Amino acid sequence: MKQSPERAPLPEALSRPERGRVMLFAPHPDDDLIGAGLTAHLHRLQGDPVRVVVAYDGALGSAPGGPQGAELVALRQREARAGGAELGLEDYVFLGYPEGHLPGPGEFRAAVGHVRGLLLDFAPELVYCPWIGEHNLDHHVLCRVVRAALDGVGFAGRAFGYEVWSPLIPSRVVDVSAVFDLKRRGLEQHRSQLAHTQLVHHIAGLNAHRALYLHKGARFGEAFAPLGDPDPADLALLET
Repeated sequence: MKQSPERAPLPEALSRPERGRVMLFAPHPDDDLIGAGLTAHLHRLQGDPVRVVVAYDGALGSAPGGPQGAELVALRQREARAGGAELGLEDYVFLGYPEGHLPGPGEFRAAVGHVRGLLLDFAPELVYCPWIGEHNLDHHVLCRVVRAALDGVGFAGRAFGYEVWSPLIPSRVVDVSAVFDLKRRGLEQHRSQLAHTQLVHHIAGLNAHRALYLHKGARFGEAFAPLGDPDPADLALLET
């Protein structure tokens, strides 16, 4: 009997990711660690090159009375590098796009062109990016941009979406139980965000739930789904 089309498939359980050059796209500083940080760490343990591309400047992520503007942007970049270093992530690129708005057609085309250049320069074999269903506007838009850019360069590797604030239906879950404390340590470097959000508490809960798909002794997992093809409407924007 066939599985009902409404029933979610059981995801693949992985003890480690496949080998390859990795480009990890993060909307804001800290999203890299939240969504796929420990999978990226496992890549580094395997000797895989990993480049983290942070798209937005993070200027809206301020606590009351905290730093603002350029001071906050610089602080969040320092926090990103310090947090990534806890997981062995050292290759960071900050694009500095202003956050919190829907880009117009010209902005979208420019961003896709920029990302195409990054892909051609680094030549990744694996790409991680927020999944298309993320409710946060910046996360959703970044996925649209990356999907269009991958299509534009004829990407032949594998691309996966990860979850930050909006849970996805996973096609794979990577066991990160043995290294989860590194995520705690990395996120603790993002002090500007811990001042107003309990990052470690929230993400530990999400990653603990994902361990349901792993072996019985597992405690934490990071979940992924195929990134998917670009929306035809986004491709049409590139042709105007």
